[in-house]
Amino acid sequence: MMETFVPPLVAATATVFMALIFARAALHKVFDFTAFTGFLADYQLVPENAVRPVAILVALAELAVILTAIVPALHVVSAVLAAGLLLGYAAAMAVNLRRGRDRIECGCGGAVQPLAWTLVWRNAVLAAFALVGAGSSASGFGVTESAAVIIGGLTFFTAYLLADQILANAAFIRLKR
Repeated sequence: MMETFVPPLVAATATVFMALIFARAALHKVFDFTAFTGFLADYQLVPENAVRPVAILVALAELAVILTAIVPALHVVSAVLAAGLLLGYAAAMAVNLRRGRDRIECGCGGAVQPLAWTLVWRNAVLAAFALVGAGSSASGFGVTESAAVIIGGLTFFTAYLLADQILANAAFIRLKR
């Protein structure tokens, strides 16, 4: 059996962080499904008649990341699924940027942002961070460790929200020029 080099508290913190990111994204998709299907259609990567079914699958996959993150025995599944989704989103963005289509909304669920290479790189970094959650079992924590994991995940999520807003502001300024 391969020895892990990721401390359990770090892996669990990464899992909480990813669950929060995907909760935000899934809420955006579920509560404004019409807008999300529009964003998905704008990417022009699936036939028009497949946009709605693909949108449903994406939303379900994001919900699966959250649900598997809750069960310690499924943290690896959560981490791999999260990383796969993030890399898929990055690839979809990259394809459209290569096509010169940088004026479409990313559909990420936060502040309005047109596609940009910074979003592609952001998703790649998030995918790597998601895989940290697969690095160790997170079972058997006491109250203190659990609190540290939750606070750590919330801290990373707050930093992510701030960085996301900075990216959105930069995109807005870029579009105004």
